[in-house]
Amino acid sequence: MTSTVPALGTRTAEGSALQAVLLDMDGTLVDTEGFWWDVEVEVFAALGHTLDATWRHVVVGGPMARSAGFLIEATGADITLAELSVLLNDAFEDRIGRTLPLMPGAARLLAELSEYEIPTALVSASHRRIIDRVLSVLGPHHFALSIAGDEVSRTKPFPDPYLLAAAGLGADPARCAVIEDTATGVAAAEAAGCRVVAVPSVAPIGPAEGRTVVTSLEEVDLAFLRGLMTRMR
Repeated sequence: MTSTVPALGTRTAEGSALQAVLLDMDGTLVDTEGFWWDVEVEVFAALGHTLDATWRHVVVGGPMARSAGFLIEATGADITLAELSVLLNDAFEDRIGRTLPLMPGAARLLAELSEYEIPTALVSASHRRIIDRVLSVLGPHHFALSIAGDEVSRTKPFPDPYLLAAAGLGADPARCAVIEDTATGVAAAEAAGCRVVAVPSVAPIGPAEGRTVVTSLEEVDLAFLRGLMTRMR
């Protein structure tokens, strides 16, 4: 699957200003944020380095180039960014090939959005090879398009991925609801002008204007997302 754009126009649910729903992947739909840290620990252990647990909050939710670059600099590991990226992606793909747990409420929310034909996109900082593996579990039919971190010149925390997703769905970013689990993803969505639902996974995220914080996707349904637009007005 690629991030090709379908001709969806700007379909909206009757009586709702909500035009599209844009969802993060790791830690939002699939319970994999911990997988990434475990993989980073394992890979660096094989390289002869021990990761400091406090670094986890630095690398969570960011693009691989940033996370891997930080860990190389912090440990002094003798490896290039490109080499490390391959090792991390290989190890992560192996991990999710064995188990890929969904976040509570994820399957129900995706089914509801599909049932009501709400244009939906998957927007992740993960690479295409990882997204496609996860999509095979989530069900690619739930998403009109997907945006991978290695397919944009600037990924999260820049707004580019969310602006690209909104444009691909023919939607106004201000009429898009974004669901994210990290501060990096929230920053990207807010910079794009979207309405944000934060479901913190590893690190806490505080409330802010235009942002709603919940504890689980089980609190989120289509009526909830439509209500974000109503409250905006």
